[in-house]
Amino acid sequence: MLDHVSLGVADLERSRRFYDAALRPLGIVRIVDFHGRGSDYGAMAGSLGVEFTITSESRVMPAPAMHVCFRAPDRDAVRSFHAAAIAAGGQSDGEPGSRSQYHPDYFAAFVLDPDGYRIEAVCHAPQMPASL
Repeated sequence: MLDHVSLGVADLERSRRFYDAALRPLGIVRIVDFHGRGSDYGAMAGSLGVEFTITSESRVMPAPAMHVCFRAPDRDAVRSFHAAAIAAGGQSDGEPGSRSQYHPDYFAAFVLDPDGYRIEAVCHAPQMPASL
């Protein structure tokens, strides 16, 4: 449905460092830099690989109810995302754990990026296979 999501950031280099670290455990890496204007991130190179973009903006106003959620391949990746994001200057907004109010296998972590955007990583896979 969506091609990519873009967020405006106040300090491009600070945000590059944050997203480079936070997204790597999810298999998402920086693939393109726009000469001081922004960066694209994705799981594969090229224009068709872009999933997320940050752009340098003079005015940044994160909306409190809005957040960006990245799919994680497993629960360990969610944990690694959270730890890497905190180490890179993010602030925890929800430790890694089950969020059964969404569904029984919803495992997620939330952080606030350096500009205050709420960023989530989620794994929907069950911890163990269902038994019948």
